[in-house]
Amino acid sequence: MADSLPHPLYIVCLASYFKGGEFIRECKRRGCRVVLVTKEKLLGEDWPRESLDDIVSVPNEATPEHFIHTVTQLARPLKLDRVVALEEYDVITASLIREHLRIPGMGSTTARLFRDKLAMRVMAQETGIRVPDFVHLLNYNEIGEYMERTPAPWMLKPRSDVSAIGIKKLEEPEQVWRAIDVLDSRPSLTERASYYLLERYVAGEVFHVDSLVEGSKVVFAGANRYGRPPMDVAHGGGVYISHTVEHDSDDQRRLFEFNRKLVASLGLVRGAAHAEFIKSEDDEQFYFLEIAARVGGSYISEVLEAASGVNLWREWAGIEMARGERPVELHPSRREYSGIALTLARQEWPDTSDYTDAEIVYRVKKRHHVGLVLRSPNLERVKELLGAYAERFAEEFSAVVPPLERPE
Repeated sequence: MADSLPHPLYIVCLASYFKGGEFIRECKRRGCRVVLVTKEKLLGEDWPRESLDDIVSVPNEATPEHFIHTVTQLARPLKLDRVVALEEYDVITASLIREHLRIPGMGSTTARLFRDKLAMRVMAQETGIRVPDFVHLLNYNEIGEYMERTPAPWMLKPRSDVSAIGIKKLEEPEQVWRAIDVLDSRPSLTERASYYLLERYVAGEVFHVDSLVEGSKVVFAGANRYGRPPMDVAHGGGVYISHTVEHDSDDQRRLFEFNRKLVASLGLVRGAAHAEFIKSEDDEQFYFLEIAARVGGSYISEVLEAASGVNLWREWAGIEMARGERPVELHPSRREYSGIALTLARQEWPDTSDYTDAEIVYRVKKRHHVGLVLRSPNLERVKELLGAYAERFAEEFSAVVPPLERPE
């Protein structure tokens, strides 16, 4: 792709959480005018201000209508060319802004497929991808019949939250009925039972595929395996680990195939995607868990860049600039292995200077977090170091906080 554009583009980035700095820097490097719209509480974060033409804030409790109004005001003096959601909670808001201002890009119908765990499961199932048995927490008869034919335990999941927020493991029907009563007593209508689903618990290893898409086709993908399921880390604490899946393995091949099918069936034309699958202990088959139209969190971009040389944020920016008008060619500069060990820390700024292995290529710099990204041509070496770091982190740094019931 060309490094610059013949005419500067005006890009608005939405971010309800602090992320996407490399996307912003790459847009500016390519000659774009970039404005960030974020929440008031995030104004003090370390945004790449040298790459921003402006930062505009909205109230911390801003609704999509607040965002639409704010971006509409930005469009009065200059014509907007792109609206990009850097964070999952902004994906639908960005689509509504595009529809309101008639800006090209993903519309709200497609965006909701990437935010609604019920909708994406239905689509995946129709595509022929295995999904753990599930039921919408709506019709009492269907819920009762589901529990009769589907052995416990079950996972209670909100349809629109991310990570492990709001997820609970239920062991018997009475717990499910009580959970429905509790949800339906909530004052917020969008937090009641119909905004949840019930899913069969599947024990196994959890994997994620992170990809870049152009013209409805996956142009780059990386497959990783979590050390422990993210839900277990979120609910029980401990060290988060993720590392590259062995290249050319059957697992990698199957994961890439499922990811391509998902991207096509859900209608993602261009952008980034983060999909998660679980490999069942019972039958060794992969089951779809969720997919999002964004770059994965927890420093996944740094991990994939270490293994391949491809930075998801920067390449996504290039895809947005090209907008299908120029060919997208991504050429990984290496084919190695990488991984990350990451945990909440008791210390405000943990000191990792005693960690001196040559494989360390990135050190997380975030308050009350400690994390190291590794790279090696040898997968076993990466796994060995991650295991050792997990033990040391648990002793030297790790802190545990209760999981969120709903996003802050």
